[in-house]
Amino acid sequence: MTVEEALQSAVRLLRAAETETNLALMERLDQLACSWLAIANLLMERERA
Repeated sequence: MTVEEALQSAVRLLRAAETETNLALMERLDQLACSWLAIANLLMERERA
């Protein structure tokens, strides 16, 4: 898993959330995207160490 892959996953989920009309699903997609952003952050920190 790379930072780029994690960011791509977050972007994919956020794009899906933008077009979603079901509010609960939209919020869940947003939460998953935030998780991927957290993973990307951890990977970046690991690369710096």
